[in-house]
Amino acid sequence: MTTTLSERISQSAFDGSRLRVVLLLDLYDGAQQQFLEAYEHLRNQVASVPGHISDQLCQSIENPSQWLITSEWDSAPPFLAWVNSEEHVATVQPLHNCVRDTRSLRFSVLRETGRAFELAPESAKAGLQSSPRLGDGVVRHALTFTVRPGTEDVVAKILADYDSPNARVDEDTRLRRTSLFMHGNRVVRAIEVEGDLLAALRHVSRQPEVRAVEEAINPYLEQHRDLTDPDSARMFFTRAALPTVHHVTAGRHKAEDVRRHALFYQAKEGCGMALARLLAEHDEEAADDPASIIDSSTIFQRDDVVVRLLEAVEPIDAQAAQAVGIDGPGKVARLGRLLDDRTNTVPADEPGISDFLARSEMTLITDRRAKES
Repeated sequence: MTTTLSERISQSAFDGSRLRVVLLLDLYDGAQQQFLEAYEHLRNQVASVPGHISDQLCQSIENPSQWLITSEWDSAPPFLAWVNSEEHVATVQPLHNCVRDTRSLRFSVLRETGRAFELAPESAKAGLQSSPRLGDGVVRHALTFTVRPGTEDVVAKILADYDSPNARVDEDTRLRRTSLFMHGNRVVRAIEVEGDLLAALRHVSRQPEVRAVEEAINPYLEQHRDLTDPDSARMFFTRAALPTVHHVTAGRHKAEDVRRHALFYQAKEGCGMALARLLAEHDEEAADDPASIIDSSTIFQRDDVVVRLLEAVEPIDAQAAQAVGIDGPGKVARLGRLLDDRTNTVPADEPGISDFLARSEMTLITDRRAKES
């Protein structure tokens, strides 16, 4: 089988390929029995989750404190729905008492070999990633949380005025760009990292400039947190994580010719992933359209919250349907079926699309690049 590399920078949870999840764990001394009991509970819970295929528990032959859990899923969306759910947060909580450190890695299955695979029926061989994707060495991630209504201006000032932390994490990792947006009382922090995302997040959390900002906004948060309590901090940032589900870069325009925008979409209950998929389909098509105003798009999604980060040629309201992500036959109707109409004015015509764009565009609070970016 010939392997052909994709011609543009992209990543996606929606390519239909099987997903392999690798969780590396370093246990506390004497915690193995407690860990095994917690794992059995986790295994029994995840076995009933739609999309889950199998899992393995492995122990290092060199260091018995190091363990590995791998799981296979029929595609990324069911795994992401599970891992971002409150049920998952509660299920893995007992593991935190046993584990000194963890690292989670997620891979699409591109190729598979072996006698069992070769003898399997063709239907069982489906779900392989069609071709490798071209990367740019950048990991994209976001965090989101809400503040108490009426405190938005105070929070915006705190978030705009902080001193930037040191961008260099280590020889291999650095912060590339951080953008902060607000939509009503919701805050979204989009982060770009070259290298190890986890190392970068830990680095940022230890920087005095960032710690001062986090402490300053604590009184205004809707969800209580105590940053001096590791469990409280971990729970807050677990729930605040807004994972990337799609990214595509067309690369038609110079950096100085585009501007960063963020759009907020509130989906109907249970429709967040479908809404993100619709926007991803649109932005893949836009990447092939030389006339599109969109140069790159990153879609973040958790539960029913979808945020779409655009690098676009100004003015975006000149192509409102492109900017909203519904340029094309049937897309307006599909968006209308997926949006929560209690919090969104569902667009039905050109004026409605322009109005939706104005209402969904988030306010940029600060956008900071590392000096060498």
